[in-house]
Amino acid sequence: MAEPLFRALEIVLPRLANANGPHVTIDGLENIPEHGGAVLAVNHTSYLDWYPASIAALQRHRRLRFMIKAEMTEVPVVNYVIKHIKLIPVDRSAGAGAYDEAVARLRQGELIGLNPEATISRSFELREFKTGAARMAYSAGVPLIPVIVWGIHRVWTKDHPKHLWRNHIPVLAKIGEPMSAAADVAATTTELRNTMAAMLEAAQLEYPHPAGAYWVPRRLGGSAPTMAEALEMRAAELAERDRKRIEQAQGGRRRRILAERSSR
Repeated sequence: MAEPLFRALEIVLPRLANANGPHVTIDGLENIPEHGGAVLAVNHTSYLDWYPASIAALQRHRRLRFMIKAEMTEVPVVNYVIKHIKLIPVDRSAGAGAYDEAVARLRQGELIGLNPEATISRSFELREFKTGAARMAYSAGVPLIPVIVWGIHRVWTKDHPKHLWRNHIPVLAKIGEPMSAAADVAATTTELRNTMAAMLEAAQLEYPHPAGAYWVPRRLGGSAPTMAEALEMRAAELAERDRKRIEQAQGGRRRRILAERSSR
């Protein structure tokens, strides 16, 4: 399959990871179909959740195209990668175009990855799910595959320093059995979340969790925020984002008024 940049990344990234970490162990690889479309629903604890899921797809000789927030296209280097490996940018205020593109690609036999939680969980527990994964799978008539990644949040997550080099951090990726999406997408989404919650607990039981570590959920003895605390932090984050947008809009309006006055 042509796509020089994608092929280069397939060669380079695993070699970098082997030399520097993280080290990914995959369970349930056979659940990724060798042919045909499928939606891979991945939990969201890190900026790098895509990596273990993509490695799993690569081991099945497949390419996984993730849906990514449209703001990332504003970064020139990232936008170049998005275009050349055919990721799907999502404008969260108007996502219909991205949804239609994803469904079309699924019908063409591609693997599409997304995070049903939509944003990183600071508690490292599952947030509430959006219904997009179930809706896409149902519309395209393809299976919905639950994926849990655990440990990659130690490499790079919100509010904490990155550990991208020489980390040798163990990462678990659990691929669940394919699910059929029903017309009742709310029921399918609930089933998906329940399945992924059980898979997450299984992954955590296999993984050592030092007491007090920032990346360990509170219920496992760590110092990560509780779900309630994480929700409060997210609300504050969104409020600050809105404040900055309003300030930028007001600043732009003031500049236009001054420009009009100076031109008179």
